Amino acid sequence: MRSFDRAALAQALADGIGEMQLDISEAQQGQLIDYLALLFKWNNVYNLTSLRDPMQMVTHHLLDSLAAVPAFADAVNVLDVGAGGGLPGIVLAIARPDMKVSLIDTVRKKTAFLTQVKAELGLSNVTVHTMRVEQLRASGKFDVITSRAFASLSDFVNWSGHLLADGGRFIALKGAAPADEQQQLSAEWKVTQLRPLQVPRLDAKRHLVFIERTG
Repeated sequence: MRSFDRAALAQALADGIGEMQLDISEAQQGQLIDYLALLFKWNNVYNLTSLRDPMQMVTHHLLDSLAAVPAFADAVNVLDVGAGGGLPGIVLAIARPDMKVSLIDTVRKKTAFLTQVKAELGLSNVTVHTMRVEQLRASGKFDVITSRAFASLSDFVNWSGHLLADGGRFIALKGAAPADEQQQLSAEWKVTQLRPLQVPRLDAKRHLVFIERTG
């Protein structure tokens, strides 16, 4: 399906949310479809995602990111590194309006898109940064730092470790559980949990990797 059939997409999203038993209101589901519409529209010019089929975007982007939402249950201040088109950051911000979400990317056209999404959807809990994460100096540190298809685990934590609050943790969204990447982590970091995710209608492995400081 290459056309944007809002009703069909909304139904697919609602079915997936129901299957995962997530507490996402109809208004939030509407925001998620509004976000998808913007992603679909801007993708023609900005190439934000390799997917061109909106129904695939529901499964591979919205539901895939929503599957991680329960892992952020206690999060207050989250940073999405290498945010790209806003996954999982924008989805988290819509699902958890009580949570502050900062998104950072080096590519200006991507952060321009994220800024537009923030404005059009009225996401007052979202902040967008255009820079390398190593250069970011935040006024308050983050209790959770996340990424999706961004970099190796070691690069991810080494580049953004200075932004993690005491007692905070990294949550990386990965495909297969990356054993080699875990072994490359420095002694300062440890994987505390590997959590497999089940994403409706997505026949692919998905895992959350939780990383914390050893000290």
